[in-house]
Amino acid sequence: MTSQPIYLDYNATTPLLPEVVEAMLPYLTTHFGNPSSAHVYGQEPQKAVARARERVAELIGCDPDEIVFTSGGTEANNLAIHGVAGARADRPCIVTTMIEHPATAQACDALQAHGRRVVPIRVDADGRADVNAARLEINRDVALVTIMHSNNETGVLQPVDEFARIAHAAGAPIHTDAAQSVGKVPIRVRELDVDLLSIAGHKLYAPKGVGALYVRRGTPLTPWTRGANQERGLRPGTENVASIVALGAACTAVGRDLAEAATRMRLLRDRLEQRLAASIPGLALNGHRELRLPNTSNVRFPRCTGSAVLAAANSVAASTGSACHSGDVTAPAVILAMGVPQAAALGSIRLSLGRGTTQADIDQAADALVAAWQVAAAA
Repeated sequence: MTSQPIYLDYNATTPLLPEVVEAMLPYLTTHFGNPSSAHVYGQEPQKAVARARERVAELIGCDPDEIVFTSGGTEANNLAIHGVAGARADRPCIVTTMIEHPATAQACDALQAHGRRVVPIRVDADGRADVNAARLEINRDVALVTIMHSNNETGVLQPVDEFARIAHAAGAPIHTDAAQSVGKVPIRVRELDVDLLSIAGHKLYAPKGVGALYVRRGTPLTPWTRGANQERGLRPGTENVASIVALGAACTAVGRDLAEAATRMRLLRDRLEQRLAASIPGLALNGHRELRLPNTSNVRFPRCTGSAVLAAANSVAASTGSACHSGDVTAPAVILAMGVPQAAALGSIRLSLGRGTTQADIDQAADALVAAWQVAAAA
């Protein structure tokens, strides 16, 4: 029997925490009622959804009634982007960045196909969106500014608060896709001064298929889907109670020791990078060295492709980019947007750590990746 490879792909998805599984089980069995039902079978699910809403709100520093539950980060992004665009039809432009997740980029593309003007802001060599370029583009024609909080591939933190000041000066709301950041770094929506913020449950140890959108009170937003009046009519459809409960439990769990977990992952990430750099001449980091998620390392292996390294390192589970692009043979767009040449960018690998990562995992993974690079570079 072979052992499982070391998992270094936490930015793709996370396992469920034991307390999250425990929290959701009663709502898969005993408390199966519809939370919209007035009778006794609906009462406990209704209370559970309300408690979960409070827990999500507590983690990001907002009021519970500003949380809208969704099926995940993708739906949250689409609700924010299409919802504001629909409510602000008088403004023809959407401002975004060149490095957004497909859930944002393709939503913007769809608006462009229907006549809206979409302006993608460039990034610098460190992978951070250009604030000066944003100042030139964000004006009274802009219906919405949407910028990710951290990049899913490089982990680079974006200047969301600076974009928010520019957007609000122009009278435009701002949305941030924080799917990769929530649960890894502190997120306080009032400090960021954002109007909308997307959360994906499976990025913070809750199940796949559940997420949330923070909607600041008073933000113009039309429903993206139509139906009954669940989630104040902004996201109609019977609530996924068990997964919503799980999301609330996960938010409480990660919020309990957020700073300690971040410090631990940062130390392990740095150890991994140091061990790789000591044995691989020419290894390079993609993105800002300091302004990034504590768990994320995106490195370029010289003289070979990242996919060749991973193919030779079968004891390590990692990726050459976003899981949403798995199977692509081109270099990650975010790396190219930073000005890295195509040939060098193809050597990129994303290594993302999680709460389950140990020092032994890091040391074994480093050894395996070094050996794999030696094979790939010599081929």
